[in-house]
Amino acid sequence: QVRLVESGGGLVQAGGSLRLSCTASGRTFSSYAMGWFRQAPGKEREFVATINWSGSSTHYADSVRDRFTISRDNAKNTMYLQMNSLEPEDTAVYYCAARRNYGMGTRLYEYDYWGQGTQVTVSS
Repeated sequence: QVRLVESGGGLVQAGGSLRLSCTASGRTFSSYAMGWFRQAPGKEREFVATINWSGSSTHYADSVRDRFTISRDNAKNTMYLQMNSLEPEDTAVYYCAARRNYGMGTRLYEYDYWGQGTQVTVSS
């Protein structure tokens, strides 16, 4: 069992930056691929970014590529999402997720554990 806790959300003006963190319990963090998803009001949860077990491979949704960077520190059981050039359309609850697989995943059903989410609000 893995418990995931997100932090770092908040209110930021358009063009600003935030860094989200996701800290995992347990001693097997490095055996999980990880991902970030988000859900805006009235919309379905959508894929944002994913990273493999070692951090050597990453993949992004088109809407965030070149603005967001996913990374992980297995020694700290923590994954990050650096978000730059934020836009009002990025406003959502951001969720981290862990997948019992070394490889990346872009679909919700591929993930086994989820955090409680952290709110990101971008004002125009």
